[in-house]
Formats: sequence, structure tokens, C-alpha cells
Amino acid sequence: MLKSLWIKFLLLLVTVSVIALSAALLLRELMIKDFREYLEGEREDRVYWVTAALESSYERYSGWEAQRTIEDVVWALMLGFEMKLNDANGRLITDTEAAINSLSPLVKKRIAAISRQRLQEGNSKFLPYALFIGGKEIGRVEIRFLHPRKETVFISRSNRLLLFSLLALGGIAIFLSVIFSRRLTNPIKGLTDAVVSIGAGNLKSRVAPSGRDEISRLSDAFNRMAHILETQESLRKKLTSNIAHELRTPVSAIRGELEGMIDGLMPADKEQLQSLYAEIGRFSSIIEGLEELSQAEASSLTLRKQAFELQPFLKNIAGRFKRVFQDKGLGIELQCDAGLAINADPDRLSQIIINLLSNALKATRGGGNILIKAAGKGTEIIIEVIDNGSGIKAGDLPFIFERFYRGAEGGLGLGLAIVKELVEAHGGRITATSEYGKGSTFTVSFPL
Repeated sequence: MLKSLWIKFLLLLVTVSVIALSAALLLRELMIKDFREYLEGEREDRVYWVTAALESSYERYSGWEAQRTIEDVVWALMLGFEMKLNDANGRLITDTEAAINSLSPLVKKRIAAISRQRLQEGNSKFLPYALFIGGKEIGRVEIRFLHPRKETVFISRSNRLLLFSLLALGGIAIFLSVIFSRRLTNPIKGLTDAVVSIGAGNLKSRVAPSGRDEISRLSDAFNRMAHILETQESLRKKLTSNIAHELRTPVSAIRGELEGMIDGLMPADKEQLQSLYAEIGRFSSIIEGLEELSQAEASSLTLRKQAFELQPFLKNIAGRFKRVFQDKGLGIELQCDAGLAINADPDRLSQIIINLLSNALKATRGGGNILIKAAGKGTEIIIEVIDNGSGIKAGDLPFIFERFYRGAEGGLGLGLAIVKELVEAHGGRITATSEYGKGSTFTVSFPL
């Protein structure tokens, strides 16, 4: 059960909630402690006020004046103290109860109403404090701190608030933890189910991304990957069909001619042998195309790069194609920056340019023109092959570099896939733009 990602997320969020509530409990304890220390300081100050008042009264009246003493004792009660006043010999002069009883009935009633509850709640011990005048002890006062109402109210309310926090906020935190842990793990569960589905062969399986977070971006990436896999699988099936079709034609022709020769219906002369040779040549072109693709895929391990000047290199290739282009009524033009050098495998780069020129030759009718442009741009060398031929349909353009994809022009769909592999082996990239019926531009970028 604990292996479930949802349970792990839930435990994590609940742990964070518990830590937060524990921090609130700790903060409350610290606040109560500080509050009590503050009250303790206040009590000590009040004790000093009371003792100072008693000493001052004794000094003014040269002894313990009864009425003044009663007033001081009552005042001490109002400050939160129950008190016993003794003289220097330890005899009781007065205490809180005697002072209250000596008051008038109205004042006594008011004082009793205010202090009765506090006197009942007071449970601390009497603490002695000596009284001095000029270094001579004049008496001793015993003081007991009464339970302050403010402290009781504050602590009671803080306890209620803490209980509410633990029950209400803790419950809300756990509820939200369950909700958010499910929201976090449900997309991952959907991704897992989709991966299992694709592994079982259902390449149409997709996930529904929601939001703009990392999991949503992962879902988008997964959908793109699934789309590419589906496209590749479709292309693989097309390849199988295309190869079977391409091989079936020469095999059927060779078999038919050989059967005719065996049955004596066709003469085994030079003309028939040349026909058989041509069909075998079709076999060779198919096999060579597959071999070229395999070599292109492994080209990153076999590249033999060297630095050379690009202008004479491209001029040589254009010169080799010039006669072929002229025979078809096409023009070929080269524009290349003088002194531009490139670090590449000459054989593989030649294969790239020749493939692109061959495609341009097939796509361009008589009277058209092909342009080869090369220039340095920033940290890259850009080579473009531009034609004004038939162009590429918008629906085909995203897939022209896919292996075994062939458009309306036919073929096995290996040429541009080979070019792409060779370009990427050099650390470069290739892109294509086209307007159907008006021509195409293939752009190859190599790092300097």
C-alpha cells in the first residue's frame, strides 16, 4: 500500500500539516510562558509598590497607623495580593480579611464583590518580605499572589483557539491533502495507463493535459512522442508495403522472362538478358537505398572531418550537375562567400548536397532554375538549395524527413531521411520551406 504514489503524497502533505500544527502548539506554549513571565514581573513591581507604601506610611506616622495600614492592605488586595502585616516582634497588626471587615458596609460589599472569586482561587503560599527604615527592620509583610483573572481568560481563550485549530484547521488540512494528493497523482496514473497501453500496441493512446505545470508539459511531451511513434509505425507499414511492391515488380518480370525462356517461348538472346539485367538493377537500387540509410544512421561514428574551403567544393559539385541540368533545360547558380571554410566530412557533405540537387532536379520543369547559396551567419554556416519547381504540399511538409515517407512523387522515401541523418551527425540541422506549385528551399546549418 505504501508503494502507491498517492499514499506517499498524502503522507507527505499530512506530515507537513502536523508539523505546522505542532509549530502552532509550540508557539502557543512560548507565548503563554512569556505572558506568565510578564505577569510575574508585574507582580514583583506591585510588591515593591506595596512595601514602599507601607514603609512610607510607617515613617510618616512614626509607627503603624491603623487607618492608613488598612488602606494599604485594601490597596494591595486591589493589586492582586492577600496580605498579613506583622510588626518587628512578629505580632500580627492586620491582614486582608480584618482590613475588609473594618470597612463600611457599602465599601466592604464592593470590595468583596471584586475580590471574592480571586480570594477563593488563590492557592499560592504566603511569601515574607521584610520592611526597613534607615537600615532598621520595622516589620514583615507576608504576601500571597491571587490568581489573576486576565491570565485565566487569556489561557482559556488560547486553549479554545488551539483546540479549534487542531480540529477545524487540522481537518481541513487533511481534507485538502487528500484532494491535492489525488490531483497530483491522477495525471501520473493517467500517464502510466497510457504507457502501458502503448506498450501493449495501442499507439493511439493519449492523455488529456490540464493546467500549465510540469506534469501538463510532461503530458504534452508524451502525446507528441506517442504521435511520433504512431507516425513511425505507419511509415514502417508503408515501407513494408512499398518494398514489397517495389520488389514484386522486378521479381515478377524476371520470373516471367525466365519461365518463357525455359518453356522455349522466349529466346535466351542478348536482348532478353539485358532486360533481366535491368530488372536486377532495380533490385540493387532498393538494396543500396537501405544500405545508405543504415550508413547514415551510423555516420556519427565514422565521420572524417577536415577543414576545407567551401566555394571550390560547391563549385565542383555544381559543375558535375551542370550538364544534367542543361539537358533538362534548367539553370544552376552558385552564390558562396569567398574564403568561407567549413569543418566537415567532404564525402558526407557531398552526399548531402547531391541528394538535395537530385530532388530539385526531379521537382523542377524545363525553364526553371536552381540556386545554391552558402554564407556564414553568426556561429553557423548556412547552405541553401532553392528551386522554383513544383513545391511540396502543406500536408506532406512536416513528414518529408521521416524515414520511408514518400509523397506524390513516389520513390522509397529514403533520400531526405539520409540527408537528415548526415546533417545531424555533423551537429547541424536541416529545415524546409515550400509553397506548393512555386518551389522549395532546403536550409542546412552547420556549426562553425
